[in-house]
Amino acid sequence: MSARAVVLSVVALLVAGAVGAGATLLVRGAGPGTAAVPDPASAARTAFPGLAAAGGEPELPGFAAVHPEPGSVEVVEGPFDDRLDLGDLRLGDGAVTGTVAITSDVSELIELQVVAGFYDADGRLLGTGRFTHHAGDQEHSHTGPPAEEESFTVVVPEDLGAAVASAAVGVPVLVNE
Repeated sequence: MSARAVVLSVVALLVAGAVGAGATLLVRGAGPGTAAVPDPASAARTAFPGLAAAGGEPELPGFAAVHPEPGSVEVVEGPFDDRLDLGDLRLGDGAVTGTVAITSDVSELIELQVVAGFYDADGRLLGTGRFTHHAGDQEHSHTGPPAEEESFTVVVPEDLGAAVASAAVGVPVLVNE
């Protein structure tokens, strides 16, 4: 190899290294014309007058409006009723049970919450209980393709015991892919 070829090769390597180093500095934000990382305390804040932040578990207002007959389980309207069907509803053995069939699509179920209202023999609401499915929980894990149905059990709260004569259920939380 001639001396000229060696010099040109060394120059080409130096130019390529300088271009690579400059590109790295620009991508990392250390080059000219880049701004410093902003202080998170100076980030924009928004407020919605009259809108209170959510607190606690989601509720279904329909529990106050229904008065199920003894031995029955009614469905209370929820925000996701167009995406699911509640079925196989039963009250017995200290719990209300049933299934939620996802009708919008068949994809991974990420979050599901079923709320049950428990009523006395006169149809008065005594209290509520919840079933929650979190994707990846040991007791709620699925293998294979996404499930179209999720069975649920909401146990009657201990303090309501024998006073429970009927129930109503609804779904305030549904998240799937």
